[in-house]
Amino acid sequence: MTTSFAKETLPISLEEEMRHSYLDYAMSVIVGRALPDARDGLKPVHRRVLFAMHELGNDWNKAYKKSARIVGDVIGKYHPHGDTAVYDTIVRMAQDFSLRYMLVDGQGNFGSVDGDSAAAMRYTEVRMARIGHEMLADIEKETVDFGPNYDGSEQEPLILPAKIPNLLINGSSGIAVGMATNIPPHNLTETIAGCLAVLANPETSVDELLEVQEPRLSVDQRDHVHAEAVLQLRQLVEIVEDDLRDLAALELDDDAHAGLVRLVLQVGDAFDLLVVDQL
Repeated sequence: MTTSFAKETLPISLEEEMRHSYLDYAMSVIVGRALPDARDGLKPVHRRVLFAMHELGNDWNKAYKKSARIVGDVIGKYHPHGDTAVYDTIVRMAQDFSLRYMLVDGQGNFGSVDGDSAAAMRYTEVRMARIGHEMLADIEKETVDFGPNYDGSEQEPLILPAKIPNLLINGSSGIAVGMATNIPPHNLTETIAGCLAVLANPETSVDELLEVQEPRLSVDQRDHVHAEAVLQLRQLVEIVEDDLRDLAALELDDDAHAGLVRLVLQVGDAFDLLVVDQL
């Protein structure tokens, strides 16, 4: 048995080596998985899901496709990770309580705000939402750079064209190695108005930007919205009254408590609307 040594050894500081290795690993996690790209507001898995749906022609004006079909394409072509992670991503993009502007239009059981899980991927169906379609518009016109996928057999976009400021309107949250982000969502029309203000005057200050508001409705439009709100408020109060009567006859188990919480929130919202209406 022989033991061979390197012909040349270099003195290396363990502290420096750990620092560089840690930073390299942290950047790999940040860029590759955990935090969104500011240009399209998406993490790689979200971007790959939308691109796979685009490649399948799974658009907002086409028929729904099984979620399992999308998951299979994503993990087979672009995202070599577990199918559960990909399906959870699709589910979140289809939940109106997770995203302010949903990028995926789902059909079936996609869970609830109370923590109920979505149905299995073989049961649910999806297609891109119309706003999701705008994230990929003109991608065939060399608007963004493409790169090889994990095994070099396919090309995937490094970012999406993103006609809308997705990071601002939907926000994002993520935890990486040594870094984290938590960006709240914003109103689409006010965000666009703010973007237009900055384009018109790049020197716009933050204080000036905070004064930018969404376009106001005309008098006729306001009257129509007001009438609709009053009608919906009356209907909501009637529904809440009926549901409260039903809950009063039940033993307050965990499910009943969850239902009562939802009703209290609805009554609170309805009361706020009524107060504003009377001001």
